[in-house]
Amino acid sequence: MTGRHAPAVLPSSLRGRLGLIAALAALVVVVLGVLYADDHKAGMVDGRIRAAVDGVGPPWRYVALAMDFLGEPAGSATLVVAAVAGCLLLRRPRAAVFVVAGAGMSVGTATLIKPLVGRTIHGDNLSYPSGHTAFFTALSLVVALLATGRLGLGRAAGTLVVLAAALVAGAAMGWAQVVLGAHYPTDVLGGWCTALAVTSATAWLVDRVADRLADRMADAGRRQCC
Repeated sequence: MTGRHAPAVLPSSLRGRLGLIAALAALVVVVLGVLYADDHKAGMVDGRIRAAVDGVGPPWRYVALAMDFLGEPAGSATLVVAAVAGCLLLRRPRAAVFVVAGAGMSVGTATLIKPLVGRTIHGDNLSYPSGHTAFFTALSLVVALLATGRLGLGRAAGTLVVLAAALVAGAAMGWAQVVLGAHYPTDVLGGWCTALAVTSATAWLVDRVADRLADRMADAGRRQCC
């Protein structure tokens, strides 16, 4: 017998599509990692994109610096705490766990990949994939998934909202990283795909673990009553 479960952080209507997208994103991360392993310079695509955005001055440079701050420890911690507080105010503890796990797993995965690929920028700074882009995309995906579930959006609308949030967040943070010279454009793409691959898997894992814990607690309560 199954106990009463809290609302899932990964809507069942989106599992199939997001699972496929996550698998494709993971493939992109691997392919780019192989292509740019131990590389220390911009590729052809990187060079063209960087040339197009090079020389950005005020006020756009200030916007880029503000975006970059949101991916730094102080800025990212502030965003996560605010999101967790919002979930707790709405009495959604599972969602609060997902906020921390989704962002943390994405950044952690990007951090683990960097030394494996060994791509550098400005000397010995490991650059692939972009952790800033992975974090901001993951957090946006988490919020979009929670909003989709709370609003009860269907498969088509929910998928559109989630992918739009990921695209906007990834493009904004990725642009800032390229403009500031912190990452190559392909690093940004790798970070974006890392978030797409990891966040959906984390959502599934959070739901699975939380449901099992709820079932065990319900079983323990019934045995105690009897």
